[in-house]
Amino acid sequence: MTAGRFARRCGVRFAKLATWQLTAGAAVVGLALAAGSVAAAGPWDSGQRTAERDRAAALEDGGGADHGNPASRKDAADGTGGTDARARKTPAAAPSAPSVLAALGASTGSAQVPEEHALAKLLDPLLDSGSLGPQRTAAVVDAATGKQLYGKAAGQALTPASTTKIATAVAVLTAAGPDHRITTRAVIEPGSAKDAKVVLVGGGDPTLTARKDAKGNASLRTLADDTARALKAKGVDEISLGYDTSLYSGPLVHPIGLNSNIAPVSALMTDEGRLDDSASGPAPRSGDPAADAARTFANLLRDRGIKTETTDPSSAKATDRAEQLAAVQSPTLSALVERMLTNSDNDIAEALSRQAALATDEPASFDGGAKAIGKQLKKLKLPLTGAQFADGSGLNRADRLSASLLTALLARAADPDHPELRPVLTGLPVAGFTGTLRNRYADAADALGTGLVRAKTGTLTGVNTLAGTVADTDGRLLVFAFMTTGTTDPQTAQSTLDRAASALAGCGCS
Repeated sequence: MTAGRFARRCGVRFAKLATWQLTAGAAVVGLALAAGSVAAAGPWDSGQRTAERDRAAALEDGGGADHGNPASRKDAADGTGGTDARARKTPAAAPSAPSVLAALGASTGSAQVPEEHALAKLLDPLLDSGSLGPQRTAAVVDAATGKQLYGKAAGQALTPASTTKIATAVAVLTAAGPDHRITTRAVIEPGSAKDAKVVLVGGGDPTLTARKDAKGNASLRTLADDTARALKAKGVDEISLGYDTSLYSGPLVHPIGLNSNIAPVSALMTDEGRLDDSASGPAPRSGDPAADAARTFANLLRDRGIKTETTDPSSAKATDRAEQLAAVQSPTLSALVERMLTNSDNDIAEALSRQAALATDEPASFDGGAKAIGKQLKKLKLPLTGAQFADGSGLNRADRLSASLLTALLARAADPDHPELRPVLTGLPVAGFTGTLRNRYADAADALGTGLVRAKTGTLTGVNTLAGTVADTDGRLLVFAFMTTGTTDPQTAQSTLDRAASALAGCGCS
């Protein structure tokens, strides 16, 4: 597709983009890393990664998971493409673009590094804006060398809000590994067929689904199918059913209290405890997601010819002697990390922090997860001065991160020696296209960043943050972090940060 044709299809706001920028946007998952270090595919090549290249790179109607309209978002937010693309009138996933990626990699290796004084001249007027409140910090780093090119109180730790999820992602990918999957099991305790006791054992998978279309997630229906089949093979058609959530410890409810942004954090839940058919964003939540999941499982077993003593299963701990009947597994952690970052998913974030805790012998709790994140980042020798972790999602205002730490995390994810961290970059929302940046970068002042800025957003009352990657006009990949505290007009503060990131995209500052 030509640059002009793409601009006409996607709107006039792209008119200012140069041809090479449109090409980069068309392969938006392709990161301009030094020396051509990124291949077109890799172990992190998930549905989200496919989704990110679709809208811009497709030859026909092409585009995928996170490019649907709001009405179809609940179908598509899982990163697998949702319902039929033609029915949604949104693009289907496009193939990868190895030639584009190779070109970007080659150009980055020879591109000039922006000059520090030129960056300061560009960013200072924006970041000194009164809309950003009394405290604002920033850092811009060359991804290839790790050198800081711009800093404004970069080492000062502020409330990061959801940019905390970048730290959570790095911690869990290094602690548990990108290919790790979370298992939900059904087991049977020793005993006679007349006294069969089955326990549904939660492994901490927040994406376990009870919906008919699992969309690539672990399915409670599949688990019920396999469990019923295994029971019948044993001559069992009536059981007592319990559920085990003992993998997690500590409080279930986040310190912010019951909230539509996060369910009680349980080792057993279906569909993130959502009480509607949504897949992302705020939603009414179950007060006891584990009990609800167990009740659903009991109903599914009854539909498959296995009676249960009660419609209300009780909490129970599976013994070491229990025999596994069936199991289902989540998508890989790399896929969960991408989904967490794209949609700023708090439920996945808290689940991943607990997976990091389990992998580092910490309790699977808010406190244990926070300790595990700090422990992993310390192992990576990242700049932790002033850093404090209180949760995995960034909902807790006690979290503290610096712009230096956020850029160091992103630079480490861009390091060719750490391919396991690539989902941290491929999962970042794309300006004007995906996730929490889908509806941003719509103004003329932000046009240069559309499709080129990939960044994690962070928003709490009085807090606005943005951290991510962008290639400048010379093709040099930069990582950046902008943090503010004390803002009173969140929309204006958000727009100012978007403008700063767009300024980097339009920078020929060498």
